[in-house]
Amino acid sequence: MIKRIKFRTLFIGGCITLFFLVLLVRVFWIQVLERDSWQAKAAEQWAHTSVNKAERGTIEDRNGKVLASDVPAYTVVVNPGAIAERGIGEEVITGLHELLGKPEDELKALVEAKDKNGKYLKNQELRNEGWKIDQELRNKVTEFIEILKDEHDTLETGVGLIREQKRYYPQQTLAAHILGYTDRDGIAIMGFEKYFDKQLKGADGKLLYQSDGNGIKLPYSEDTYKPVINGSNFKLTIDSTIQYYIEQAMQKAYDEYKPKSITVIAADPSTMEILGLANMPTFNPNEFWNYASDPGVFFNHAIKTRFEPGSTFKIVTLAGAVEENLFDPDATFMSGSIRIKGYGKPLYDQKRSGYGEISFLEGVKRSSNVAFVKLGYVMLGPERLLQYVDAFGFNDPTGIDLPGEISGLVNPTPSNASENATIAFGHGKIQVTPIQQLTAMSAIANGGKLMVPHVVKETTDPNTGKTTVSQPQMVRQVISEESARETSSYLEQVVADLDHGTGRHAYIEGYRVAGKTGTAIKPDGKGGYDRDKVHSSFLGYAPANHPKIVVYVGIDEPANAAGGGAAAGPVFKEIVSEALSYMGVPKFITGDGGSTSISVKTAPSVQRSAPDLTGETVQAARNLLINQGFDFETIGGGSDVISQYPKAGSLLDWGQRIYLLSQLGDQASIPDLRGQSLRDALEVLNLLKVKISVEGEGYITEQTESTQNGKRLVQLKLNRLNAYGEDIPLSTAEED
Repeated sequence: MIKRIKFRTLFIGGCITLFFLVLLVRVFWIQVLERDSWQAKAAEQWAHTSVNKAERGTIEDRNGKVLASDVPAYTVVVNPGAIAERGIGEEVITGLHELLGKPEDELKALVEAKDKNGKYLKNQELRNEGWKIDQELRNKVTEFIEILKDEHDTLETGVGLIREQKRYYPQQTLAAHILGYTDRDGIAIMGFEKYFDKQLKGADGKLLYQSDGNGIKLPYSEDTYKPVINGSNFKLTIDSTIQYYIEQAMQKAYDEYKPKSITVIAADPSTMEILGLANMPTFNPNEFWNYASDPGVFFNHAIKTRFEPGSTFKIVTLAGAVEENLFDPDATFMSGSIRIKGYGKPLYDQKRSGYGEISFLEGVKRSSNVAFVKLGYVMLGPERLLQYVDAFGFNDPTGIDLPGEISGLVNPTPSNASENATIAFGHGKIQVTPIQQLTAMSAIANGGKLMVPHVVKETTDPNTGKTTVSQPQMVRQVISEESARETSSYLEQVVADLDHGTGRHAYIEGYRVAGKTGTAIKPDGKGGYDRDKVHSSFLGYAPANHPKIVVYVGIDEPANAAGGGAAAGPVFKEIVSEALSYMGVPKFITGDGGSTSISVKTAPSVQRSAPDLTGETVQAARNLLINQGFDFETIGGGSDVISQYPKAGSLLDWGQRIYLLSQLGDQASIPDLRGQSLRDALEVLNLLKVKISVEGEGYITEQTESTQNGKRLVQLKLNRLNAYGEDIPLSTAEED
């Protein structure tokens, strides 16, 4: 008995001892050997993260009109348990169906949603119809919730709203292909939103802290704070008013010709700031989901579509011939057809019978293929012509700051005579994009400089307040300023000759317009061409003597194969006439109140001389200058011109102003010299016999008047300016 008791005592004691030994080993194992692992798990339970969402940057046009911004949005949620408890499921389903348009069967599934254990789920979002709705619809849902509360005498209806943010485009479809859009999750899908997504979205802020099991922050919490970085705000070069003119004119043509698509781009040729860009068909970025059945509406043809340009490409051939001193406007040739060595078939004008023997200038105005084969293939030669094609940038992307731009493709077989000859008039082994054509035409308009097109005008970092202004970039000098001016004079006659000019439908009363039409017959996919399908286009700028806007209009497969002059020319005319008036560009008015037009019998001179106006009455001088299209300003209140600058017979620079002095010395008021060159300003002020002080270099941006030792003093401040008078220095692409 005693032995049995002792045995039991020892057994129990041994078990207890063993238990404690196991416990000690386990504690040692956990606290020492596995300390780091358990410490990490504990830290995970203590650690919490609070996220501070970054604000996506706003997008504005050049005048500060908001094009895209974040706005409050609301998501409708339902609580199936609360709804079932009150027995109001049918009312909720019917009411939300009427408000949101969501199918009743889908609402029923959400209102009665349960987990795998049969318990009701919580906070079911009503996607997509009730996801991130606007304020107006949110108010209607709130009203519905209040009705449920009153009818059932409850504070909890099981229907609620979660406040969120969403991207909103207040101008609706305006500039949709430039802006692109973000989806409902805030992911940038296309356009400017995608190209600058990293800068626009910024970076969320975070607060890392430690708390107990109840979520209460520990007193000795080691906090880590990462500040929020809000997205940058962008101001674009786009002018919403000009963009509106573009889209209105496009819509009329789209309704009339019912084409596959229309593309229009407008820019300032001196800086290549894009003033407007649009495609039709288009879309509303606020309702992008409505276009799922027609994804083609999202395609930006302006930078992503390649095609044979047709006659608009003749500007390159013409510019090259002028630069090489090969173009004689008075020389003649026989139109209609031409045979080239190594190719058995003749190449024809659009009018196969031709126009008889005509001058090369008339060949340009009539858009004669024969004229351009002679200029590009015979005179320039294939090698030099391709050099100008490269120089004008047709084998490279333009570098515009929008996503997805493709390059043109000009690749004739060196040994193939017809391929090299047809390039001279824009057909064959040549495909270009609309933005490339606009950039090339701008090089002629701005004096021979190939520029990089861009849509960003300035960027502001809201975290630092720093604003960065985009600088125009010059790629290269393609042709000389003199050659550009001469080429422009010939392109002006394509529009101004109302008898023979193919661009006469783009003629604008009171403005000098330079341009070129294009009607490219489309390939049939079998090695030939389908004459019932064309790509019609017009490419031009105005005023021709001092360009403010250059516009490309492209219409893909207009009804009845309407040509570029008839279909695209009027679109250009409507856009440019409205834009020039909006931009404050004055018309040239004759003495009898009518608008002027240039003579089209011969080419206007490349440089004009200042007429002799000294001794004339101010009124007679004004009438003469208006009639001949000179830019001028009168100084003083006298009746006769006593002096002028530049002097009579001086060769005038492109768009240079003539000053007429009708009152001597201190009696005359100082004219507004802002935007003028220092040379012109000094000459004018010397005529007025005033003292001058100069600061800076470039063009006049500020002028102030004061008196020093009894004499008038004019202080001039200079800076580099673009054509809009904006303080943006010009740089080359290599410098940037």
